[in-house]
Amino acid sequence: MDKIDTIITNMIKELDYEPLNEMFANINSGKKLRSKLLLKIATENENSLKLCAIIELIHAASLLHDDVIDESYTRRGKASINAIYGAKNAIMLGDILYSKGYFELSKFDNFISQNISNAVSLLSIGEIMDVSMGEEFNQSKQKYLKMIYYKTAVLIEATAKCGAYLGKFDIDDFAKYGKNLGIAFQIIDDILDVTQDSKTLGKPALNDYKEGKTTLPYIYLYEKLNDKDKKYLISLFKKDLKDEEQSWIKENLAKFNIIEKCLNVAKNYGNDAINSVKKYNIEDLENIVKSMIDRTF
Repeated sequence: MDKIDTIITNMIKELDYEPLNEMFANINSGKKLRSKLLLKIATENENSLKLCAIIELIHAASLLHDDVIDESYTRRGKASINAIYGAKNAIMLGDILYSKGYFELSKFDNFISQNISNAVSLLSIGEIMDVSMGEEFNQSKQKYLKMIYYKTAVLIEATAKCGAYLGKFDIDDFAKYGKNLGIAFQIIDDILDVTQDSKTLGKPALNDYKEGKTTLPYIYLYEKLNDKDKKYLISLFKKDLKDEEQSWIKENLAKFNIIEKCLNVAKNYGNDAINSVKKYNIEDLENIVKSMIDRTF
């Protein structure tokens, strides 16, 4: 991962603007799931490392815009770029990272450049879906799954496809792996929002619901509640939740075993991911799925 960070830093330095270097240095580099995935499939070489750096730039850009849209002032326990430098600078930094990523991506062949750039188009559509769905409580599991596929899974799917292309594996098999891994990854993120404390998450607990995100736990909870409690749950949507309101949500999630149900959905997607590439006997790909599902943040 240090090699990837060095490539990214050099890409930013090539733009020759010191304030940009300063802002970029304040971005938390995160887990690099996409890079780890690509290197496990394609192995480490100059091309795969550079592609990892490009994908990390693009992913970072999407998070910068996401934090502005959600008015989030923390990212993984640290102040977000919009909190430090303001929304305008965060948006422009995101634009610069996207543009630099695309410039470097243009040096790759058509399959890779087209798959990654198309994924970013779909990712942006996913952002619009997310904002639109935040206007009112969403009861539809299918709408939720489509949104998280676009917003989170498409870039992971494209990464896996590009890894397969570089490694000369069957692209469809790895596309299924990446898609299912991405959906499982987001469901786990949404579960952790309601099960972990603020210190572990690096952001307020139950923050998704306050931001207008009806994630899978809330959809399943709504299905189990009586009419009176359904109305009460909806009344809490996009609110700063008091302690007793948070307790009510958590008590009912426990009462109806909602977290276990959501976790089983994530595990099913994870198993589908593993099964799609099982014949290649790449043990690390199975480990990526298991560690992603078993994580606490």
